Amino acid sequence: MGERDSVESASQDKAITVSGITREFGLATAVDRISFEVDRGEFFGFLGPNGAGKTTLIRMLTTLLKPTSGQAIVSGYDVAEHPSQVRRRIGVVPQAMTSDLDLTGRENMDIYGRFYGIRSAERKERTDELLEMVGLAQRADDLVATYSGGMRRRLEIARVLVHRPALLFLDEPTIGLDPQSRRVVWELLKKLIRSDTITIFLTTHYMEEAEMLCGRVAIIDAGKIIAMGSPPELKAGIPGNDIVTLRVGGLTDDITAAIGKLPFVHKVNREEDSVSASVEGGAQNLPGLIDIVRASGGTILSASVHEQSLEDVFIHYTGKSIREEEAKKVSFLVGAGMPRRLGG
Repeated sequence: MGERDSVESASQDKAITVSGITREFGLATAVDRISFEVDRGEFFGFLGPNGAGKTTLIRMLTTLLKPTSGQAIVSGYDVAEHPSQVRRRIGVVPQAMTSDLDLTGRENMDIYGRFYGIRSAERKERTDELLEMVGLAQRADDLVATYSGGMRRRLEIARVLVHRPALLFLDEPTIGLDPQSRRVVWELLKKLIRSDTITIFLTTHYMEEAEMLCGRVAIIDAGKIIAMGSPPELKAGIPGNDIVTLRVGGLTDDITAAIGKLPFVHKVNREEDSVSASVEGGAQNLPGLIDIVRASGGTILSASVHEQSLEDVFIHYTGKSIREEEAKKVSFLVGAGMPRRLGG
């Protein structure tokens, strides 16, 4: 038995096993020797800024892009050696909306089921069940062109569940949705992971989304995993239990250095006219921080205290923040949402 066969055999009890996977585009490396495992039934997330390599990774795991090197086993099969078997066992919701606007919700579901060779009676039963689950039963026979963005996203999640996949991939599933629609999708996903024997793999740049949904999170930056664990574990792994952010008039390096010397301050990061400090007991020690800024010649413009978040974990490891960029304008018609024919 070769090394590749040994890895594949050892990965049968895992939903995903990735070993040193890399993807290069010319001289640029989008994903750089990443390794991780995902247990069956787990809700696992990749959190990172736009351009960090999340979509490239998910395209490799869903057989749309071949790795430059390394290996990925998905649902027991090597993505490069057995792509058809992988596709039979997964559902993929890409960033782009891919439901057909000129068809009804029910027709979109039916066509997807036909791609997987599901018999008519089972397709109908499964479609009715899923449309009810996502709250679209009353709109099933309306054209998708009349759906809101949130309704379309719920339809697309329902659609990829028609063939009962063992593993669901979600690439930035709530990008471009308004806050209310985003929360509706979150509740649907929480309900799904509780009620079905399915593994969910999510990519996102929304910290709240990762923290609310994922049992474990891998934080990715510049194509590399920089930290991995449950949200509480990741937050517990950085010093201080609070973050104090001060916007300072006349902020200088000397003021930043003075803050860093205080005994209750663990780490300081400066961005333009603001300084953020990881501290013990933020509320109690805020007056001391304000005093040192004033004594050093600065003026306090605003101050805030919050508990550690996943963004603070990202800042701890990279020295920069994950900025909540404006939602990308994605095509409603182009994407990887419909499966390839299973013989391909």
